[in-house]
Amino acid sequence: MNNPVPQRRINRLKRYAALLLGILTAACSTLPDVSNLSTSLTQKIPAATNVTTGPILDQARLAALEAAATGSPLVPGNKVTLLFDGPETMTAMIASIEQAKSTINFETYIFDQDELGQRFASLLIEKQRAGVQVNVIYDSVGSIGTPSAFFEQMRAAGIKLLEFNPVNPLKRFGRWQLNHRDHHKILVVDGKIGFTGGVNISAAYANSSLFRSHRHATANDIGWRDTHVQIEGPAVASLQLLFLQTWVSQQSEDLPDLDYFPALKKAGDKAVHVLGSQPDGDYGIYKAYILAIQQARQSIHITTPYFAPDRQLVNALEAAARRGVDVTLILPSVSDSGLVFQAGRSFYTQLLEAGIHIYELQLTVLHAKTAVIDGVWSTVGSANLDIRSFLHNYEANVIVIDSDFGNEMENAFQEDLLDSDQITLGQWQQRPFSEHIKEWSARSLGYWL
Repeated sequence: MNNPVPQRRINRLKRYAALLLGILTAACSTLPDVSNLSTSLTQKIPAATNVTTGPILDQARLAALEAAATGSPLVPGNKVTLLFDGPETMTAMIASIEQAKSTINFETYIFDQDELGQRFASLLIEKQRAGVQVNVIYDSVGSIGTPSAFFEQMRAAGIKLLEFNPVNPLKRFGRWQLNHRDHHKILVVDGKIGFTGGVNISAAYANSSLFRSHRHATANDIGWRDTHVQIEGPAVASLQLLFLQTWVSQQSEDLPDLDYFPALKKAGDKAVHVLGSQPDGDYGIYKAYILAIQQARQSIHITTPYFAPDRQLVNALEAAARRGVDVTLILPSVSDSGLVFQAGRSFYTQLLEAGIHIYELQLTVLHAKTAVIDGVWSTVGSANLDIRSFLHNYEANVIVIDSDFGNEMENAFQEDLLDSDQITLGQWQQRPFSEHIKEWSARSLGYWL
């Protein structure tokens, strides 16, 4: 397989250039003031769940608070499977696609024309020709380096394709919104099996990550560290709805009139929130994060590749640490986005001074967007802890409020800590002055990153 790194660097430069053009036309907006979200919701929670003792009652209360904050109900009866890197995710998604009988709805930010992308596209074409209706949404900026001929071969086979917010303004004349990007990674097969998380279709995911291997390897031998989930049960309908809402939002051609919402039986014992967010929406993912952090009593363990938070999120993390909560962040040591990387590091001093523990994952590129709080509240999705994700992007996160699933997430977090180096305050204060300048410069661009 050819080395994908140079081409990915070229693609990133093209994406940044396109986003800079968007800056010239995009209007500024702000996140809502939710700093006292948990207090403002207290009166909305039924008295029977407003109890603060015992883990089961805590789960019920947190679920009720979150439903009130986001407007998204907790959906019971699901099976949720964690998928820890590219090969594991691709194996599961390909297996589901191969068994598809009626529909495949697939949405991604990056759809590269490389060995992995060609394999995925060929399978989708094969299923379309076998009578399965395949509908694909890909982001125009995320996939800007992919030749149009790659998508045309799918269209020629009968696949319905949608280019989200095209870079070319003539394709969305009068409705050009270049700064709003579709960051979803959603696959729904037959309306019964759903996938979401951080994994794109790119050669960066062709190799396994270091997760649970602890073998000696170089950066060229390993894939990106990411996390996806597979869902079976009633919550799949929520993922399907997010896909269809995105399709409709682009005012594109109608999809074939098929049964996208079959009856879904109980498949497991996990209760799930499927949260979507979009520009000028209700900020459900952001609210869920703030609320869970405010309610934390023991631990907040967050893994994120792009950390450029707003003031409210930073304040919430610092307040949790100061009330005795173990707040630990796993952040990247290397990144495909230098500006976001430096912007994130600009927060290290104040976070460390507040008692927050910071680790940087070594060797591999971190791309997982996950969190587990008090071993009960867990999230996996596409949203980074940055202003872009919360304000400018279409994002999708799955939240599971369950101690067994939380234990799986906690075990994964501890595994990643083994491959991470801790950043201490004394060590951080010794960095060169030139790094201060880079961090300050990047942080000043936080709204656009």
